[in-house]
Amino acid sequence: MKKLVALAAVLAVLAGGAAQAQEQAINLYSARHYSTDEALYADFTKTTGIKINRVDADDAGIIARLKAEGSASPADVILLVDAARLWRGEQDGLFLPVKSKVLEDAIPANLRAAPAADGGIPWFGLSTRARVVVYDKIKVRRADVDTYEELGDPKNKGKLCIRSGSHPYNLSLFGAVTEHLGAEKAEVWLKGMVDNMARAPKGGDTDQIKGVASGECQIAVTNSYYLARLMRSGKPEDQAVVERVGVVFPNQDSWGTHVNVAGGAVARHSRNTAGAVKFLEYLASPAAQNHFANGNNEWPAAKGVSFDNPALKSMTAGGKFKSETIPISAVGANQVKVQQMLDRVGFK
Repeated sequence: MKKLVALAAVLAVLAGGAAQAQEQAINLYSARHYSTDEALYADFTKTTGIKINRVDADDAGIIARLKAEGSASPADVILLVDAARLWRGEQDGLFLPVKSKVLEDAIPANLRAAPAADGGIPWFGLSTRARVVVYDKIKVRRADVDTYEELGDPKNKGKLCIRSGSHPYNLSLFGAVTEHLGAEKAEVWLKGMVDNMARAPKGGDTDQIKGVASGECQIAVTNSYYLARLMRSGKPEDQAVVERVGVVFPNQDSWGTHVNVAGGAVARHSRNTAGAVKFLEYLASPAAQNHFANGNNEWPAAKGVSFDNPALKSMTAGGKFKSETIPISAVGANQVKVQQMLDRVGFK
């Protein structure tokens, strides 16, 4: 009997050790490919003692991998960089809704998923990026591009540069405009943009900014952090681009500028939900939120967080602007409808 008791004690110690080892590591699937985030991960581990094992892929790749792995997935935390993909992951049942007062107090309701049946939240926005308009300061009047609607106005015919309509950043913008205008008016607007293109959609957001600076086109759409990178660059050629272009945060007199989110969720089959939640709570902390702003030129998603990024502040009055307040989940829900409209109007 004494031997059995001793064996049970040893097994209990081993089990406790295994549980402790699990608590001290989380597996992260991340679509954030920003070198500046390395400091965040290192600080989290230093602060909590929890190691991060990271797998990098793009949003679509991560969602596909989670589906393929199913219940055998080792993922604990998911980081994605687009609202539409966060919504897609939620719809596919890939996230575990969690209850965290820290996260719910920090992240505004419109920047997170709607509560699940049990009251848990499937995902939280952790940083935002505005979808802004850049224009040729010599050839274009600011007043002609200070709303998204004007991108489809005939007065801007032959002036527009934009990346593929099916890119997630544009799908989210178009989903938001559809929510504001209704599907019928939004489709007319999309057709107007096709008519206004200076050339077929191609390249990334930085290419659109440079297209305006080079004279290839006169107006373009970009995420704000791409412009901020150029503004903070020490390269003379980047500074020349910045000098040529102006920036507008559209619809300040109506519904506000569209913002997309990078966000996080706990994986549906996480083996370490406590560690995963702790990591998301850390990313919503003032220190981590400030790092998103200073490190990757993103706006904090958490309430009341100040930041020191000079590029973001110079774009607007002290870094503040009116942003739209429609639920991000509604933007995601419009994606299928938007893609069908893009096909009908020939927006490649």
